[in-house]
Amino acid sequence: MSNRLAIFDCDGTLVDSQANICMAMESAFERAGLTPPLREQTRRVVGLSLVEAMQNLLPDADHDRHQSLAEDYKDAFFEMRTAGSVHEPLYDGIGEVISTLDSEGWLLGVATGKSDRGLKFVLEAHDLTDRFVTLHTADRHPSKPHPAMLEACMAEAGATAASSAMIGDTTFDMAMARSADMLAVGVSWGYHDAHELEAAGADIVIDRPIDIPAVLKELS
Repeated sequence: MSNRLAIFDCDGTLVDSQANICMAMESAFERAGLTPPLREQTRRVVGLSLVEAMQNLLPDADHDRHQSLAEDYKDAFFEMRTAGSVHEPLYDGIGEVISTLDSEGWLLGVATGKSDRGLKFVLEAHDLTDRFVTLHTADRHPSKPHPAMLEACMAEAGATAASSAMIGDTTFDMAMARSADMLAVGVSWGYHDAHELEAAGADIVIDRPIDIPAVLKELS
């Protein structure tokens, strides 16, 4: 029998990091002498790998400019973290959800557009590192919605698509889950609206973290 695996997105699903992301994006554009995007525009691309996010925000620029902006973003975020100004709180109830799933025998993973360094920082800050058996980021995989991160999570956890679920807040997460042929659980407290998640293939959209264990038990 395959292991049961619950794979979480990070930004907008586990933690509320939008203020940090928006500030780093504004800094990156300002360093390049460009008008920063509106915060709503930035929230729309959370979850994509950085170069792909820049392509969405500045579609008329060339690849070199997109790569340069991605590096500026990384530098800005690192400077914020070094200065101690990065605050990425868990959404209310997420800690309890992780404990409940763990106690019920679920293996836990993360598939995120964050960097390895950024994810490590979040998990260490909330003392969650040991709760996850598989962690995959944009540093080592194609951008969402490509299913590579989910495939790697399943391989490491000894799970199959039929015994796994992807839990995320963006259309990229839902499309990624559909590409991997696994359960797609959308959450409404993140960066994309519920109707968008449904249109992207969510099997269900939930409004409260505390409902995650019951939903997985019912649908898996």
